[in-house]
Amino acid sequence: MRLFVGLGNPGAKYQGNRHNIGFMVIDEIARRHGFSPWRRRFQGETADGVLDGMRITLLKPTTYMNDSGRAVQEAANFYKIGQNEIAVFHDEIELPPAKVRVKVGGGIAGHNGLRSISAHIGNDYLRVRLGVGHPGAKELVHNHVLGDFAKSERPWVEALCEIAADNAGLIAKGKDSTFANKVHLAMQAKGFYDNDKGEPKGSNK
Repeated sequence: MRLFVGLGNPGAKYQGNRHNIGFMVIDEIARRHGFSPWRRRFQGETADGVLDGMRITLLKPTTYMNDSGRAVQEAANFYKIGQNEIAVFHDEIELPPAKVRVKVGGGIAGHNGLRSISAHIGNDYLRVRLGVGHPGAKELVHNHVLGDFAKSERPWVEALCEIAADNAGLIAKGKDSTFANKVHLAMQAKGFYDNDKGEPKGSNK
């Protein structure tokens, strides 16, 4: 089995935040693949289903971002799974908006959700990094990630969530680079990337 974790903050106040794009992708996986109804457990909300023959539990911690690791550790202990069976979907300010990168381990780049998870289970889990762009100055980062996506950004956000969800089975099977490539090609085909910059058209991030 695999544990797919989406990072975000619970509650309507944060629902449209850039920081919550991990929740958005996990929600879309549940919708598009007929997962079970959400239920509260492991200090979060979970839904169960199957992707490409692999049993998957989706987890959205409800501990708030800074304590995400508590929920992940509880779920990992329950299922007796290691870091190599966990994928974390999270916002990434070091990537241009709409870009996706996948990697195992690495730094946390100031992301408090990743910091908490690494403190609780170790650092060698898979990260699906979902680009939300950098505001340009360190002091602006907090308001940037806790701000809602602009109306002009919503088309690429919705497309990215749908495309990532459609290809999530590749993550389940360990085909990380294939997943990243398929997402990139699909977003490019939909016209969300400038050919030269590889960024959303009209983006100034």
